[in-house]
Amino acid sequence: MSVQDTALGLIDACVAQVNYPLPAQDALEQCRLVSHRGEHDNRAVPENSLAAFDAARRAGVWGIECDIRWTADLVPIICHDSSPHRVFGLKTPLSMLSFSELRLAVPQIPTLEEVIAEFSKDCHFMLELKDGYWPEPERQQAHLADLLSGLRAGWDYHVLALQAGLFRYAGFAPTTCYLPVAEFNIRQFSALAIKRGYAGVAGHYLLLTRELHRRHRRRGQKLGSGFPRSRSGLFRELNRGTDWIFTNHAVALQHERDQALALFFNEH
Repeated sequence: MSVQDTALGLIDACVAQVNYPLPAQDALEQCRLVSHRGEHDNRAVPENSLAAFDAARRAGVWGIECDIRWTADLVPIICHDSSPHRVFGLKTPLSMLSFSELRLAVPQIPTLEEVIAEFSKDCHFMLELKDGYWPEPERQQAHLADLLSGLRAGWDYHVLALQAGLFRYAGFAPTTCYLPVAEFNIRQFSALAIKRGYAGVAGHYLLLTRELHRRHRRRGQKLGSGFPRSRSGLFRELNRGTDWIFTNHAVALQHERDQALALFFNEH
């Protein structure tokens, strides 16, 4: 576990000890959880796999976040890292494997086309563009545009990036579906989102201050926060009016949301 993961875990542990009030009924009804790389443990269920996404869907989770990379023959596949090594043990970079070679070596890694075909009717897609291998950007953009042509930008999917420059590869979609994801440069990305008319901005929940909420609300933009783990963390974000809650614990938090919402109906 990295130092950053340890620090974030300690923050989450502290937040979990705070007794945040039950959110209003409309906040619970409008809750939009996003399963970060699907419901995975990277043991029985790998991240960014069809099984991980299906687990989130079956629990009623609103959205799934997944990472787009490319094989050597320019097939868009779903994998966070530039190689399958961390999750699957294969060190060869994806950009050096044809899709047929990858499918043979690591069949659990799905294509973007497979994910769209399986989940587009049930889940909102948060599609993150990854840096590193865009040798034929016009051809790659055209391929993405074709795969997403049956979906509505901003309604059925958003395009995410940790680097704003990557949005140039999504020129087929309106800027209103772009969502920059800040690590620590939240103010820079906030200003950029406002200037360019993006969907809004996303970042760690501690970075999304009340000032940022007000600033983007005035412009009709949305806020995405990551990565609460606990019931308290969920309630904190819903009480603040956060639009999209990205989490590695979406199934558990969906259950917490459902239980909390049931309280309102049990009163009558």
